Amino acid sequence: MIKMIVGLGNPGPEYVTTRHNAGFWLVDALAREGNATLRHESRQQGMVARARLYGEEVWLLQPQTYMNRSGLSVVALAGFYKILPDQILVAHDELDLPPGTVKLKLGGGSGGHNGLKDISAHLSTQQYWRLRIGIGHPRDALGDSAKAAGARPDVANFVLKPPRKEEQHLIDLALERAMTVMPLVVKGELERAMMQLHKPG
Repeated sequence: MIKMIVGLGNPGPEYVTTRHNAGFWLVDALAREGNATLRHESRQQGMVARARLYGEEVWLLQPQTYMNRSGLSVVALAGFYKILPDQILVAHDELDLPPGTVKLKLGGGSGGHNGLKDISAHLSTQQYWRLRIGIGHPRDALGDSAKAAGARPDVANFVLKPPRKEEQHLIDLALERAMTVMPLVVKGELERAMMQLHKPG
């Protein structure tokens, strides 16, 4: 059973619409679904809400530590309420998936994502659930000649910019699809949630 859902992002109005805040967008949707209000909790260094979702009590968290220190906030909330790593779902932007794609998995590496890297370090394990929200990769926008010349895409700049209008539309659709499996997720039926989320079309 999932007892805590973490959305990754950066605090501050300048980051609200950026690709790196896709995890925040999912938690915002869950807070609306549960009619819950996220409030700043200094002890947990994040925006926190206790929501009743689909008949279960779930903690929602948006760390306010900036992305590369997300683990501080996650471990503070999980430790206080004795929530185990495999009862945690972390929603985050995923460079290796195109916009419109969303995938669920347990464990794995960080894929270069600084938020995941810090959470794994603070939890001392990679065995927590991840909801990977595709944002695409800046290399996909490089022309063939630029790729042939060995041009390196600017990932840091890419994730801190808003998606293009058509990308945002696809990401919004992916978040809607993710919301349809959340009843299964919070009840602990994660294999069923994965099958439903990952089935084609």
